[in-house]
Amino acid sequence: LGSRPLLSPPEFASAGAGAMPKYAALASILLGSLVAAVGAADGLVKSDNIKFHDGLSREDKWKSIGHKGITLWMTGLSGSGKSTISVALEHALVTKQPRPYFVYRLDGDNLRFGINRDLGFSPEDRKENVRRVAEVSRLFAEAGAIVIAGLISPYAADRAYAREVHANASLPFLEVFVDAPLATVESRDPKGLYKKARQGMIKGFTGIDAPYDIPEAPEVHVRTDLNSVTQSVNIIMQHLDQAGIHLPRRFRQLDENEAPTCTAP
Repeated sequence: LGSRPLLSPPEFASAGAGAMPKYAALASILLGSLVAAVGAADGLVKSDNIKFHDGLSREDKWKSIGHKGITLWMTGLSGSGKSTISVALEHALVTKQPRPYFVYRLDGDNLRFGINRDLGFSPEDRKENVRRVAEVSRLFAEAGAIVIAGLISPYAADRAYAREVHANASLPFLEVFVDAPLATVESRDPKGLYKKARQGMIKGFTGIDAPYDIPEAPEVHVRTDLNSVTQSVNIIMQHLDQAGIHLPRRFRQLDENEAPTCTAP
């Protein structure tokens, strides 16, 4: 991103979270707009007496931030490293660059405490989960955020929907396949879920008795069994550099009325 590589995991682990105070208010406003993003699952708007209200243009929002919005869709099995890499990437972009970037991280587990708290893990609920996160990601990307959306999203059709939501809005979208063999993620098992699934205590667990459609052509493919967290983050930032989200900046020219006048000594 003209981006400086992430240096080491301890750096982002201890980094402060207050590097972007001016973006906090914008994130709050966006979160207040989520009702519009989680409408009918069938794609139909069920309200009749409504009107879409335009405001500040996307281009003006992006100019004020200095870069375009984009969504990084982090998909992979439980335990593959999605959340760990997402947090590290967030720190790398916010606290490790010459100037902070506007970043918002949408974690699949975190969202199930709020906007997706009414959803379980049935195929229908998984589909709705992806739909909501895709729409929320679009809102943030529209505002100029680098959105890091991390969720298993096991079905290729649902991930294609997320991509289509962004394509229809002419917004950049990168599918990031956070990949590790099943044996590796089972050995990690940070939540103890694979063990429970093998014991039959959890039904419909992705990778065990529920399918995961491997991405066929992701923009970014990160093997977390072969790369460290730091290496994985740097790989993703290299692709962000190539995505062309930076805007050329120019000096604002002075107006005659605000330019100082020369006076004789």
